[in-house]
Amino acid sequence: MKEFVNNGLPVVLLDDEALILNSYRLTLKSGGIEPVVTLDDSRELLPLLAKQPASVIVIDLNMPYLSGLELLPQLASEFPQIPVIVVTASDEVATVVHCMKNGAFDYLVKPVGAGRLVASVKKALEMSSLSNELNSLKRHLLDGQLNHPEVFDAIVTCNNKMRALFQYVEVIAGTRQPIMISGETGVGKELIALAIHALSKRPGKFVAVNVAGLDDAMFSDSLFGHKKGAFTGADLARDGLIASAAQGTLFLDEIGDLAEASQIKLLRLLQEQEFYPVGSDLMRKSDARIILATNHDLSALVAAGQFRKDLYYRLFAHRIHIPPLRERLDDIPLLLDHFLAKAADSMQRKKPTAPPELAVLLSLYPFPGNVRELELMVFDAVARHNGGVLSMESFKSTLGEDRSAVAAARAQGNEGDDPLVSLFGHFPTIAEVEGYLIDQALKMCKGNQGMAASLLGIGRQTLNKRLKS
Repeated sequence: MKEFVNNGLPVVLLDDEALILNSYRLTLKSGGIEPVVTLDDSRELLPLLAKQPASVIVIDLNMPYLSGLELLPQLASEFPQIPVIVVTASDEVATVVHCMKNGAFDYLVKPVGAGRLVASVKKALEMSSLSNELNSLKRHLLDGQLNHPEVFDAIVTCNNKMRALFQYVEVIAGTRQPIMISGETGVGKELIALAIHALSKRPGKFVAVNVAGLDDAMFSDSLFGHKKGAFTGADLARDGLIASAAQGTLFLDEIGDLAEASQIKLLRLLQEQEFYPVGSDLMRKSDARIILATNHDLSALVAAGQFRKDLYYRLFAHRIHIPPLRERLDDIPLLLDHFLAKAADSMQRKKPTAPPELAVLLSLYPFPGNVRELELMVFDAVARHNGGVLSMESFKSTLGEDRSAVAAARAQGNEGDDPLVSLFGHFPTIAEVEGYLIDQALKMCKGNQGMAASLLGIGRQTLNKRLKS
């Protein structure tokens, strides 16, 4: 397995003994850590770093020319973003404390076990990666620019929340950590996953699978594959989707529906990049980048005991939440125009003209199906269209002939901001407001209609007519 970490920046090994350098290099390679650069002369380290950035540095403490103790302060001063791991034969407490005070990330005592070395370097790589992502995110947010706007062309939006989300996606796309995408049905979670894959520049394929409804056996066979004879009917060995996504991206949608046994296997895959094909006792490594998505509230599932807490925390190294369409109403006119053109093109018709009030009507609807629902709504309207201005009848039939859908949408979108919505629980009609005012005036005036009419600013006869109606 070949796993390029931290955007291809090398791990630098520095030791004056060639045999130790070669041993460390092979150990890291077997642990999936590449590229690795080795140096046997401590005087070459600083010039190398001036030309070639590094992800992690592993140095021996006792070397000719420049010792590790001399290099540590210089590295901390000139390259503070690079974690430094010190290796030495001495385990004296004073030496350890001195190294840590001078910026060492970790301290390993010779002879260093293979597992200990790999674990320490991987931990340093994670810290280095997170630090780089944080710095990159700060730069993105400050300049407000997208480096690769073309990657997001499939997502039609002018919303500021979505633009900030795109900036974050650009920052984390190169990381090896799993990415969790949450959002309601129809918001475009797979489109974001495709954008991440494109930005990562991974040479492998993008493989998507919806795991909702898969029992543990189907989940294991679909993802991990099986060996010949693993079960009845397994006449041939079969590679799973993880193998298909080698050096690419595996997108697992609806993971909130996974059975607990499948959650355990997924956790191991995320933590160790390891899996076992069904019926095989030979462990295989995965170099697929994993992106996951759900429309569930995973924290609620954890509280209900339906989702493993350890998996939940493992998933949230990087989280992307896509806002629903009702929270980005400024996108509706843009999406409406886009889907009108798309529908007309697919039906080989001239693009119809939408009435100006259509976008306003749509903005009052909650869109539980989000962008996907709007697209289907527009396609249906275009299919019914016979010419001229696009009819609003099909939209009204979907939204409801009465104003209940609009009222519910208004209440959901503006509760707490609109005093009328707070008072009535929905956006009221004029008749509802009038009835409320008359009722309150009569209560305040103890039923005296003359006083109530005066309070309302209308004549007594007018009040009588209103009451009778």
